Amino acid sequence: MAAGMCVYLMIRRKKTTIFTDAKETTNVSELKKIIQGITKVAPDNQRLLKDDRIMEDNRCLADYGLISTTARAQSPASLSLTYRMENGEFEAIDITPLSSPPELPDVMKGQEAAHDTSAN
Repeated sequence: MAAGMCVYLMIRRKKTTIFTDAKETTNVSELKKIIQGITKVAPDNQRLLKDDRIMEDNRCLADYGLISTTARAQSPASLSLTYRMENGEFEAIDITPLSSPPELPDVMKGQEAAHDTSAN
């Protein structure tokens, strides 16, 4: 495997979702700088979490299992982002669930099946 393979990330906080890519060797502190460019929140006031585990600034993404085979463009790895509040504490993780599309009307269900079989 080549050093510094790309990993694709979906970083979520409340109703905000950021899609970005980085290298497996990217430090968490560098990722926070990328986020700062988008959110205008200083890295010191950001906390990134992977599976509810706080990510340390001096560790690289691969240390958290974020590698090219697990964080692909088609299925990016999901991270949580929290900000420091005025009292100095970090807010709790708060992610608004993504909406899901409504169920297909019965009339269209038959058409979808027909398209699937004709794709062969």
